[in-house]
Amino acid sequence: MPEVSALTIAAGREAHLHNVILGFEAQTSRPAELVIGVMQETCYDDLPETSFPVRQVLVTRPDGELPLAAARNAVASMAWGEVLAFVDVDCIPHPDFIADVARAVTPGGGLVMGEVVYLPQGTTDHGIDYALFDRVGARHSDRQAPPEEGLRRCEDYRCFWSLNFAIHREDWAASGGFDEGYYGYGGEDTDFGRVLEARDIGIWWMKGARVYHQFHDHCMPPVHHVASIIRNADHFASRWGERTMGHWLHAMRVMGLIEQRGGELHVLRDPTEADFALCRQTADMPYANTRRVLDKLQQSEKVGPERVAEVDRQQGDMARVAAE
Repeated sequence: MPEVSALTIAAGREAHLHNVILGFEAQTSRPAELVIGVMQETCYDDLPETSFPVRQVLVTRPDGELPLAAARNAVASMAWGEVLAFVDVDCIPHPDFIADVARAVTPGGGLVMGEVVYLPQGTTDHGIDYALFDRVGARHSDRQAPPEEGLRRCEDYRCFWSLNFAIHREDWAASGGFDEGYYGYGGEDTDFGRVLEARDIGIWWMKGARVYHQFHDHCMPPVHHVASIIRNADHFASRWGERTMGHWLHAMRVMGLIEQRGGELHVLRDPTEADFALCRQTADMPYANTRRVLDKLQQSEKVGPERVAEVDRQQGDMARVAAE
């Protein structure tokens, strides 16, 4: 089996990072290494002991914005494994994660996205219990389910999800990595998916390679990142002729946070506590969801494909950059 380098990026989130490392130590086939892209001023200390090397690389910006794209590129550059397996710092790998990835990823075979299960608040308070995770975890309603077995081609690059993916280093080199013109929150994922499509590098949904997303406070849409979302959406447009993150932009427009004038996006006001309360993930929710916020704001009772199509129409003009 090929050697697999496990890769993650982090700022803060010490407890989450500890659980990720413990998850890799519990693998049936351990990684060749773990490389951590550290997006803060100092490296982590007091990390759990492991049977594999753990290396850290500092990746920061003078303005303090999170360099998510640059950090992913940095850990990939440091890695020595044939297979690069990226997991976010809030995701605990299933014991078979590394073995599953090693079997699925091949040179020229493209990128694979493993399963993601969301854990309710408090699930990890008493340590890692995979049986419990499988019992109480939930799948995201806006994400495709994995195939019943093997791989299934992802036909829409916008579905690429950096939360949990793996790629052979040959395909990584062919992709050129993440565009570092994105910084702060949002956009770099979709851009990478678009690059893969443009370079004919396949994206695949995978059965297995499961991770468990640890609960943390979050907002959807991410109203705490309005400025960087607009900046990154416009950077995407400069590369591809249209904006990305239209669902977030549309929701923020409905909330009165932004508007589009003459084809340009403008911030109208800062989010208030009422905005955060509307968008915040609460203890009874395994994940935050922009569609839930839109349904509430628009008082929509439609469900299924009809509602999806309605929202797609409403957010479509947020992707356009030509003057109105």
